[in-house]
Amino acid sequence: MDIRYLGHSAFEIETQGKKILVDPFLVASPNYKPEGITDIFVTHGHGDHLGSAIEISRETGAPITAIFELANYCAKQGASTIDIGLGSWQNYSWGKAAAVPAFHSSSTPDGHYAGCPCGFVFNFEGQTIYHAGDTCLNSEMKMIGEVYEPDMVMLPVGGKYTMDIEQAVTAAEWLGATAVVPMHYNTFDAIRVDIGEFERQIREIGKMPMVMKLR
Repeated sequence: MDIRYLGHSAFEIETQGKKILVDPFLVASPNYKPEGITDIFVTHGHGDHLGSAIEISRETGAPITAIFELANYCAKQGASTIDIGLGSWQNYSWGKAAAVPAFHSSSTPDGHYAGCPCGFVFNFEGQTIYHAGDTCLNSEMKMIGEVYEPDMVMLPVGGKYTMDIEQAVTAAEWLGATAVVPMHYNTFDAIRVDIGEFERQIREIGKMPMVMKLR
């Protein structure tokens, strides 16, 4: 398994020869080439998460997995899609994924309702990874920790529109994962943080902070 950070909340995950793209807002990686993408996952409709998903789907044929309303919107724009609801596993050639609750909002670039926001739990190669999407701290994270038992969690830490560092530390405790990856920070002034403080607080609770560099 190889995880590549593309900035903001965007990641490319390679597993078993397949490539999964999550929330491909690529302003921090303008030279990224989406070669060999198998699947695209979008947590909600805001432009800094939907990003280039539709264009990449058109170019590669990779389907976008998203909540029903957002999947329908993407399909109308010419993307291949897989609609998903909260809670149930969806099987893929590389493993499986489930959409889980996120507490935020969601609208398409033209301002229409895009369904409920979500996070995704991925399971492959005996590992479970939770990408929280945009969310505040909420008690559903206790359920996600108990039911899905993630090994790695990707949590927003920028504050303003999502959890901040202190709340992300609490979320990390509830989720129970060993490795904690920060995301959704320092892209804009409104979400600028001292990521060294995140590392310090995560180590204080006995977990491993994984501040990923762009590559």
